[in-house]
Amino acid sequence: MTPPALLLLCFSLFFPFSRISGSPTYTPRPLVIWHGLGDSYASAGMLEFISLIRDMHKGIYVHSVYLDKDLEQDQRAGWFGNVNEQVEKVSEQLADVPELQGGFDAIGFSQGGQFVRAYVERYNSPLVHNLITFGSQHMGISDIPLCRPLDIACQLARRAARGGVYTEWAQSNLVQAQYYRDPVQLERYLSSNHFLASINNEVPDTANSTYSDNLLSLHKLVLVVFSADKTVVPKESSWFGSYAPQDDDLSEKTILPMRLQPLYVEDWIGLRTLDERGDVLLETCEGEHMQLSTGCWKPFVQKYVGGPVQVDEFGSVLAVQ
Repeated sequence: MTPPALLLLCFSLFFPFSRISGSPTYTPRPLVIWHGLGDSYASAGMLEFISLIRDMHKGIYVHSVYLDKDLEQDQRAGWFGNVNEQVEKVSEQLADVPELQGGFDAIGFSQGGQFVRAYVERYNSPLVHNLITFGSQHMGISDIPLCRPLDIACQLARRAARGGVYTEWAQSNLVQAQYYRDPVQLERYLSSNHFLASINNEVPDTANSTYSDNLLSLHKLVLVVFSADKTVVPKESSWFGSYAPQDDDLSEKTILPMRLQPLYVEDWIGLRTLDERGDVLLETCEGEHMQLSTGCWKPFVQKYVGGPVQVDEFGSVLAVQ
């Protein structure tokens, strides 16, 4: 055997032909969805939405976040639980999904939006590429969402939250209390809240610069508000707006928009830098809270979800676009 032939034989033994001759292929970037209040990770509505996305982006891998594989318990976890612990649990869940290890896009429905943002700021491994939030409460709420007539769990949680929203128990066990931001009781909110005040870096003594670094790793942050939203109070919270501080409940309520928020002006979480970079998009869907018409969600999901990821024939990520 001639030396060149011998060399080729040895090379092929250590590096099979398929590994050196196969050209890289492209697959849609995976997607993670965190459902909203009153829903579960595999409800009929969620499964239908996931099916529509798979029709749109052929071959896409979609992971629906769950806090309990039992559907009723997963739904209940939207009302009762410690949000910080829930976000940590989800970070561990995502880290164990092989298909997500090269990064993913994310969609957060309603409160799921601020929960995904908390994941980005605190963990982000695997990392999020684009984040879309629909009707989320990024600057909290000043009222607890109304309940369906026969939803007893909701009614109990709402009554308990309104009665003692800033008690230690409520701030550790009632999900909505953990992003309840009362413009009349801001000092009490800042001293007792351990979720929203944390991810918004509102308390200087506990501010975390990692939150800013991680948020800035996003390529796009798409914030969608519902034009007639009466569930999120104020609806501008979906765009990082809030009621301005008030002296009492009788004071006139005015909206402090995102770009006038101290959080933005002083760039506590990197939001201003991300916006000035051109990567914060303020979008609107017409209608009430979470009335997701196809004309509303489809353009965003078409543009910001499922971008091509270059992989080799073994599925290893080579490049992300």
